[in-house]
Amino acid sequence: MATYVMLTRLSPEAVTKPERVVDLNKQVADRIKKECHGVKWIANYAVLGPTDYVDIFEAPDAETATKVALIVRSFGHATTETWMATAWERFAELAKTLK
Repeated sequence: MATYVMLTRLSPEAVTKPERVVDLNKQVADRIKKECHGVKWIANYAVLGPTDYVDIFEAPDAETATKVALIVRSFGHATTETWMATAWERFAELAKTLK
């Protein structure tokens, strides 16, 4: 499975009350579990900066990762940026194969 890092920024309309983020997160997680088989959540963080959240997850393919991003966008009135990530150990192995 591939690892993906998703940056999410909520729109101001997405959460009118701060405590609502917990409900929103549960709704999104439930929908992802239902619609995106094979996704394994590794970590999620609320961050300070240009994005609100950083999520790290594994998905069996890019199409499934795209579905995750679409669900987050639709529920959270959010923008997302999703990157595929390579573990350092695998990256080092690939680098050694180059001449």
